[in-house]
Amino acid sequence: MPNIRDLHTHYNTLRDQAIALRRSGLSLRQIRDRLGIHNNDLLQRLVKGEPPPEWTKRPNAKDDLRAKARELRLQGRTYDQIQLELGVSKSSISLWVRDLPTPERKRSREESAAIARRGWEAKLRIREEERQQAKLEAARSVGALSPRELFLVGVGLYWSEGSKDKPYDRREKVVFVNSDPGMIQVYLAFLDLLGIERERIRFTVMIHESADIPAAERYWADLVGADRSAFYKTTIKKHSPRTRRKNIGPTYRGCLTVKVLGSADLYRRIEGSWWGIVDAVAEADHENRT
Repeated sequence: MPNIRDLHTHYNTLRDQAIALRRSGLSLRQIRDRLGIHNNDLLQRLVKGEPPPEWTKRPNAKDDLRAKARELRLQGRTYDQIQLELGVSKSSISLWVRDLPTPERKRSREESAAIARRGWEAKLRIREEERQQAKLEAARSVGALSPRELFLVGVGLYWSEGSKDKPYDRREKVVFVNSDPGMIQVYLAFLDLLGIERERIRFTVMIHESADIPAAERYWADLVGADRSAFYKTTIKKHSPRTRRKNIGPTYRGCLTVKVLGSADLYRRIEGSWWGIVDAVAEADHENRT
């Protein structure tokens, strides 16, 4: 059984051989095969401190940023300042410059916090731009709607936001409520497609008592293009002073109820159409599974 001295001598011999091979330009794989060492930890220890040959270094898309980060660090820049200028993460900066000396603090904590805040605000602006760009691209991809597509969208909208008949509470009437102006406009276009005359449609504004009620009434009347005679009396929602609502401010205009008079037959058509959509989806799903 070899003693400690023999093992130490053998290790030193291997290290000398590994270093010589490393300096001659061999990669770790070549050294491993040449010396017959298949323990990665041991191999790393044998060549520790010896830089890899240039030919083994793979090109990196961030090499220019890394070089610039190191240059800025040597100029005494902080991580926050480098991040603000290069737009890279602090973790990457730390990895690139951790062997360089830490610069002396030249800014107060308040100034550093302000720099970090500006960097974060810049990042938030980029995220918001990306978010809006994704929405714009999705909007452009829709294109023109065919009458059939508008019909299917309208049926889905109503079944999501409209009143529904129950076996225990017969309500075969078409009443739609929503606070989204776009939803209201699409729904009215759906009613136009079905040939529902605007004279059969009545509106009701539903809004909290603390809001600007006259402004909301004017807004909805302008949106739907209807005279005030088509509006029922506004429904005022009362609430406790302790209630903390988030739907406040000048953009809060409550909800609009859209009711079609004499609409029992229309309701049955909408409900039946919804059944047809569900059946069609079930049939398509069955065909996809078989």
